[in-house]
Amino acid sequence: MLSEVPGIVRLAVPIVVGLVATTLHAVVDAAMLGPLGAIPLAAAGLASAASLIVVSAAWGTLSAVAVRAGHAKGAGQNRRVCAILRNGLALGGLVGVAGAAAMGLFWLALPLIGQPPEVIAAMPAYWAAMSLVLIPFSVSAVFRCTFEAVGRPWLGVAIAAVALGAKVPLNLLLIWGAGLGLLGAGLATLLAECLALAVAWAYWARSRGLRRLRLRRPLAPREIAACAREGAPLGVLNVAETGAMAVVTLMIGTFGAAALAGNQVALSVGGVFYVLPMAFSAAVAIRVAQEGGAGRADALRPVTLAALGLASACMALVGAVMWWGGEAIAAALVADPAVVLAAAAIFAVFAPMQLADAVQSVMLGSLRGLSDTAFPATVSIVAYWAAGLPLGWLMATAGGLGPPGVWLGFFAALVGSALVLSARFAARTGLRGAAPAV
Repeated sequence: MLSEVPGIVRLAVPIVVGLVATTLHAVVDAAMLGPLGAIPLAAAGLASAASLIVVSAAWGTLSAVAVRAGHAKGAGQNRRVCAILRNGLALGGLVGVAGAAAMGLFWLALPLIGQPPEVIAAMPAYWAAMSLVLIPFSVSAVFRCTFEAVGRPWLGVAIAAVALGAKVPLNLLLIWGAGLGLLGAGLATLLAECLALAVAWAYWARSRGLRRLRLRRPLAPREIAACAREGAPLGVLNVAETGAMAVVTLMIGTFGAAALAGNQVALSVGGVFYVLPMAFSAAVAIRVAQEGGAGRADALRPVTLAALGLASACMALVGAVMWWGGEAIAAALVADPAVVLAAAAIFAVFAPMQLADAVQSVMLGSLRGLSDTAFPATVSIVAYWAAGLPLGWLMATAGGLGPPGVWLGFFAALVGSALVLSARFAARTGLRGAAPAV
């Protein structure tokens, strides 16, 4: 098991860096739009919230490319890797267009869910630009997934870094230099993602180190459909998880402004560390797929246990910081004593949740590496929506626990999901092991 640790780390570290770079786009926009006033900032927040849901769905769907490419890489099938990449790029374009259309539907829904008219009036062009961002982002995601699967994960980081690095000067030029304000931020994001995609495409087309990925392979609708079928449950799962957390926030809002503010403080800090289990999940999925493709069924459990140990250690440390330092962290961010107390109580629930999330994420990733996606997605959706949310509401209201009770229900859902997924992985990797059915 210990021999598998370096391989997991080599994948997980760059994936973490790439995810952080991706999430910083919203932070950059918030910082640079702040001086323009509340309306542009609110518009950016609305677009970011909608985009997060769509991006989660797109990323989950396209993550199947990494698993399929990893399986082919492990089997030494370089021509198949090329076919997966080329068909994956086509799928990425289709997913990006679908994502842009979904953003359009969100736009139509904004007046129906009570969003401020003055904010909606300020953002049609900005929203359109942010919708189009989904197209280059989704195609770039296919490059990132493939590079990770063939052992070049830092290339994926470079793609994300190009987009983030271009974002700041483009924001300065378009928001302030050209005087476009909010629209300038949207155009800057679109141009930054297009530039990152162009760089990725040019490197793939010209790099000697990637010449094996440039073998000409025809587009195959069957391959595109198979990849979409494999990834779609993960896209649905990501949307369900994001939606469940949004419902939790709405529930906590019924307990007053201080509770809602405390929840936002805890979530903002927790979101920083959320990339860790995501990275371990992605890394173990690729490693399991590679070992399965190579026919080394006896390596599937050691790889998973190595990832589980690393993820658990990292998230236990994060949980310890939240448990013993939650109140201090909240006090450093806000001055209101009521908000600090509310955040500290939620941090106390977040602390053990980190370990449960580590187990669930690794097991979800391992099963994804086995191309087992529909069952895990169903388990997680049922755990969140049929069990976690109703239980949390009961604990918060009838149980008298208030806002922490809502998150305790979510914690229970995580534990249940982690146990079921662990049992599923154990069953799939018995004495004879299992290989991905790709």
